[in-house]
Amino acid sequence: MGTTESLAYFHPELALSVAILAVIFVDLAFTGRAGRRASEWPGNLALAGAGVALVLTLGLHPLGVRGLLDDPTQAWLFNRMIVLDAFSVFFKVLLGLALLAVVWMSMSSREIRGQPNEGEYYALLLSSGLAMLLMASAGTLLMAYLSLEFVSLTSYVLTGFLRHNRRSGEAALKYLIYGGVASGAMIFGMSWVFGLTGAMDYAGIARGVAALDPGSRGALFLALVLVLAGFGYKIASVPFHMWAPDVYTGAPIPVTAFLAVGSKAAGFAMLLRFFHFGVGHDGVAAAAAAMPLPQLASVLCVATMTLGNLAALSQTNMKRLLAYSSIAHAGYALLGFVVFADRGVEALLFYLAVYYVMNLGAFWVVMLIANATGREDLEGYRGLAWRGGAAPALALGVFLFSLAGLPPLAGFIGKFNIFAAGVQAKLYALVVIGLVNSVISLYYYARVVKTMFLDLPAADDPAMRFTPSELGAVGVLSLATFVLGVNFNWLLRWVEVAGNVFRG
Repeated sequence: MGTTESLAYFHPELALSVAILAVIFVDLAFTGRAGRRASEWPGNLALAGAGVALVLTLGLHPLGVRGLLDDPTQAWLFNRMIVLDAFSVFFKVLLGLALLAVVWMSMSSREIRGQPNEGEYYALLLSSGLAMLLMASAGTLLMAYLSLEFVSLTSYVLTGFLRHNRRSGEAALKYLIYGGVASGAMIFGMSWVFGLTGAMDYAGIARGVAALDPGSRGALFLALVLVLAGFGYKIASVPFHMWAPDVYTGAPIPVTAFLAVGSKAAGFAMLLRFFHFGVGHDGVAAAAAAMPLPQLASVLCVATMTLGNLAALSQTNMKRLLAYSSIAHAGYALLGFVVFADRGVEALLFYLAVYYVMNLGAFWVVMLIANATGREDLEGYRGLAWRGGAAPALALGVFLFSLAGLPPLAGFIGKFNIFAAGVQAKLYALVVIGLVNSVISLYYYARVVKTMFLDLPAADDPAMRFTPSELGAVGVLSLATFVLGVNFNWLLRWVEVAGNVFRG
């Protein structure tokens, strides 16, 4: 489609663009003039913009999201720069939910509220969400790179949002350095892909890869490894994970949650679309004939889940513990990518959906405790259940045990599907390693629960009180974690249709 026709299917992104401009203008108009009440406007506008974008995403098809999911056709927008299909809509809904939740979370965070640059924060947050939507639907190498860089640049600033906070500034600097190296490697690899295939769009790349002569397969392998470095940085897989612990610890908690949930989902969307559409099964087979690309992906999968879990065992800061946990879960999700078949794609999509619920819930509880006590270390959770924090403690226990993969919670179904896909692909060694890592993870998750419920609070540990409005979102996410553990067929149907686009 041309530019004019494409605008009819670009409403969510346009809504976010309008919201970004509205936040900026309102912030400029009212900063320092109308007092504290005016500072609520940027957050409210950002929340409304994210909500409208999500609603418009659900209405991208005349029959609604269900109609689009039942329609296997693809729509190429803006002269094949962007693709609209069930796969991109799935991720746009997931990313829209993440953006909406993080904006709501930010409005309750003491790290964000009342800051002199609060309006800039919400404008950057919406901009990052807009770029993630473009990442999920990028149809060419150019759009993929530009959207990923857009997300990265806004993420650097959001990470260093806390003024006069050395930890936040150091985290932003490390994020910038690692991100610059990964982006350079990725664009270099993309230039090789373009040189080898003569195409920028994924369909043209697939045709070029299939027609490669045997002598060029080694160059293709090197190009794919360099591109994989950029994607690996975005999903925080080993050895591109080094930024994650420091950035997660130094950034404001809502930003940390957005990086852990939204940025990771957008990275996996690009990873899947590039290697399935742009390279395809034939391309991987061609590269593997020269060098072992599937074996390399398997090594990354094992290293990521193992390092993440082992490093998390000794952590005493909750944000840092969840950072290493996030790295480990990227390893589990990579198992679905290693399968490189329809079953693996569907399992990965399902896993990302349940990961959104349980990981976002865990970070939300961490934010509530930080608001109440100003502490993020594990000692601050000592006797939490007996200090007026029984509801957050119960919710955090649900989220952590779900992350560990215990039934009947959503995380169990997510890991079951991932491991089942691995068994179906006869990747028995990877499945066994994944199961062992799940057992290891149970230790550090249970340690947090033990601290909250079995350790007695000290005399100087303050009592806490939480309002129903503060606990509302945590309650909804806890309920969703239970519901997805017992009633998940509808989500399986959704991811099956979203994964069908790779069968065409």
